[in-house]
Amino acid sequence: MKPILIVANLKSNKTKNEAEKWLEEMSRIKNLPNLSNKKIVVCPPFTLLDFFNSYILNHEIPIELGAQNISRLPEGAYTGEINGAQIREFAKYTIVGHSERRSGFGEDESIVEEKVKMSIDYNLIPILCVQNENNTIPNGVSIVVYEPVFAIGTGESDDPQNAEDIAKKIKTSAKVEQVLYGGSVTSGNVKGFTQKENLSGVLVGGASLEALEFIKIIENV
Repeated sequence: MKPILIVANLKSNKTKNEAEKWLEEMSRIKNLPNLSNKKIVVCPPFTLLDFFNSYILNHEIPIELGAQNISRLPEGAYTGEINGAQIREFAKYTIVGHSERRSGFGEDESIVEEKVKMSIDYNLIPILCVQNENNTIPNGVSIVVYEPVFAIGTGESDDPQNAEDIAKKIKTSAKVEQVLYGGSVTSGNVKGFTQKENLSGVLVGGASLEALEFIKIIENV
């Protein structure tokens, strides 16, 4: 069985109490069969990274952590920014270039490239989101997520074969190791994507907010 990467992006959701309940439910994955080829990464809000890290370690849940963003600036007088050194205390991955950051916060290709570089400089693994095969993929990126804009938060996912075709183009042109699919992933459609030869997993948004649905996604991969 090929290795599968399953990433949950919780976005700007969950208080600490809500997060604790979510993690309590997620602890059930310890008893799931066939986890040997599946790596699970959860990206909570910055405010919960420390809590998630402690809970996962204390309860021995097979989950790794990622951040939803990273500052393109180092440590210093940059009010409101979260730098790579701060993230690295708790997480191993960073989501970079998500379509919501590009459209809502004006992050262009140059900013995305700076954030990729900053991730790598701090020994974090960037999970780079692109909207199509024409987006720039900076050097050092090994994980790319194809997330078509029309599928983000709409409930309308892309056709698995189209996603497969784009993943193949990205792998061929950029020489990346893994291409994931992101955009309205559910427990009902996930297998259609992960069964494709060039898709190595999924980035899950809204469906990851309910722990039981996210567990079903993990099971159905």
